[in-house]
Amino acid sequence: MNVKSLKFIKNMSYTFSSNFITLLISTIVVLIIPKIVGIEDYGFWQLYIFYSSYVGFLHFGWNDGIYLRYGGEVYNELDKRLFFSQFIMLFISQFFFGIIIWLTSSFLISDLDRKFILKMVSLSMIIVNTRIMLIYILQATSRIKEYAKVTMFDRVIYIILVILFIIIGIKDYKLLIIADLIGKFMSLLYSMYFCKEIVFNRINNFYFSFKETFINISVGIKLLFANIASMLIIGIVRFGIEQTWDVSTFGKISLTLSISNMMMIFINAIGIIMFPMLRRTNKEKLSNIYTTFRDILMVFLLGILILYYPLKTAMVAWLPQYSESLLYMAIIFPTFIYEGKMALLISTYLKTLRLENIILKINLVSMIISLITTYICTEILYNLNLSILNIVILIIIRSILAEIFLSRSLKINVKKDIILEISLTFIFILTGWYINSWMSILFYGFFYILYLFIKRNELLNSFQSFKNLLKD
Repeated sequence: MNVKSLKFIKNMSYTFSSNFITLLISTIVVLIIPKIVGIEDYGFWQLYIFYSSYVGFLHFGWNDGIYLRYGGEVYNELDKRLFFSQFIMLFISQFFFGIIIWLTSSFLISDLDRKFILKMVSLSMIIVNTRIMLIYILQATSRIKEYAKVTMFDRVIYIILVILFIIIGIKDYKLLIIADLIGKFMSLLYSMYFCKEIVFNRINNFYFSFKETFINISVGIKLLFANIASMLIIGIVRFGIEQTWDVSTFGKISLTLSISNMMMIFINAIGIIMFPMLRRTNKEKLSNIYTTFRDILMVFLLGILILYYPLKTAMVAWLPQYSESLLYMAIIFPTFIYEGKMALLISTYLKTLRLENIILKINLVSMIISLITTYICTEILYNLNLSILNIVILIIIRSILAEIFLSRSLKINVKKDIILEISLTFIFILTGWYINSWMSILFYGFFYILYLFIKRNELLNSFQSFKNLLKD
């Protein structure tokens, strides 16, 4: 096995170990928090998570531009004075926006809970957007070990504080938010330590590098808007549910989405490794690598759906007050398949080929469809079932559109695979929704085995290609 393969495996082990701990903590949070706090408090906690997920909008693609422009570079060869200036300028801008959000929420929001949440979101924005620059530098320069430690440190501090609050009997969602902020702040300090050559520079080395800022924003803003539009695809539906029904219903639906999103943790870990690796790869090999990874990934993701019924049974037993909303797991659970394929392969490849404009266009189209269908489902039909089914359909549409564009660039044909995967997904949804017993596993398992039989030759070739890639 060559040096390149060993480095890939080593980086994979770092991200997997880090993300395993993150997954473990996320599992504890998903299982424990709704158990100890009331349904309304859990709704407010989810509202904080929901709002804070959009704070990245206010760096205007600055960090994304750094990630795209410097992906594949060597950390020691970076211009430390330039990055130091960029770091200081970014922090000043985020501090300014944070003050605006804090003051706006103080004077314009009357509801005390929402006012508190927005103030905490303003603090989260300053911490997260500043930290993201350093995390992206670590990712872009393949310092995966350090990146893994930073992300793991965040969640470890957070869960320690949450457990401490539980032990002393505090069950207020506000302290859970504060614990989250402390974890993020501590991990910011940790990331500053790993990038100390950039952060702890002499003040006389600082200069207003407006040209560099403009270039980074102009490059990254397409990816930023693409990411925001991507989040809004589901975000619009969630907002529609929260506005049409109530915060308790919002919290219940968010719980089922959280369960599905946990599956994304390992997938995102691989994507982080792949981007700098693909940037250094000969473009002639990209098509073969894509086909190989796609076949292996989809077998794995579609296979995970078999875990649905035992997972749902365990969740209903543990959280009986959420049993009604957990019925929607049959609909929402498959979203991680298409989100996973998009995050790991499609988006990573489009970034590698510098086709961020394609990601932006597809996400904007999907977001517009989301606006229309959400309005129909929530305002006209007032149907919660259709609103939730809408989430899965939108994610599938986005994935199909993006992969069709990418397949044309790579000159490969994936139409047969797309049809097979959609068929298997809707078989799962129908069996999970209408057969509320362990028989649903047998029905889905039969069609999954049939899928493997149809794909047997391609899968054998892909596994062989993967072995060859490790040897190259």
